[in-house]
Amino acid sequence: MPQTVVEIKNVEKAYYRDRMPIPVLKNISLTVPEGEYIALMGPSGSGKTTLLNLIAGIDRPDRGQVLVAGTDLGTLGESQLSKWRARHVGFVFQFYNLLPVLSAAGNVELPLLLTKLSPRERKEHVHAALSLVGLEDRMDHSPRQLSGGQEQRVAIARAIVTDPTVIVADEPTGDLDKQSASEILDLLSRLNAEHKKTIVMVTHDPRAAERAHVVRHLDKGELE
Repeated sequence: MPQTVVEIKNVEKAYYRDRMPIPVLKNISLTVPEGEYIALMGPSGSGKTTLLNLIAGIDRPDRGQVLVAGTDLGTLGESQLSKWRARHVGFVFQFYNLLPVLSAAGNVELPLLLTKLSPRERKEHVHAALSLVGLEDRMDHSPRQLSGGQEQRVAIARAIVTDPTVIVADEPTGDLDKQSASEILDLLSRLNAEHKKTIVMVTHDPRAAERAHVVRHLDKGELE
């Protein structure tokens, strides 16, 4: 039996507007085994990104438990949580979040600066990650010299360069044309199938969701 990578138990989360609580997640429970590829779908405001942020340790629940890679995230202080994220979570965002002043290689290297790897080891890891996404010939290019699809590939290389336990992807094809989106989805499928990466993806796109093994729907803060 595969190990459980993500276990969410009876989680609730609300935000406040003028001291009035606005419920976002209501009694959510979810289990994601190792090697799973799950898509979270739902209308805007349904809580998808909030749930993703809880899994990634970016946000904390009001109630309930979030366990990822065997760690109860609620027991970690902020500095511990930062170190935990650097080791266990790879982030892929809709708008890439690349630093324009750095090359592709420089952007991919950023998560490794928090590790004890030597400069030579970091360079080797960066080359391996960019090769895996098919951009070894674009290492020295800046983001503005790349297409949107190539920028997202750099972002995925940055997400996987630390060999994270789980990849969290928030609308990874939302800003791409159909061809580029298909290539990114092919890449995510390959990372899952060949490299056994656990992927939790938020998407509005049914074509993206089709690539996942499991599709769960959020509506008004409840998981269906």
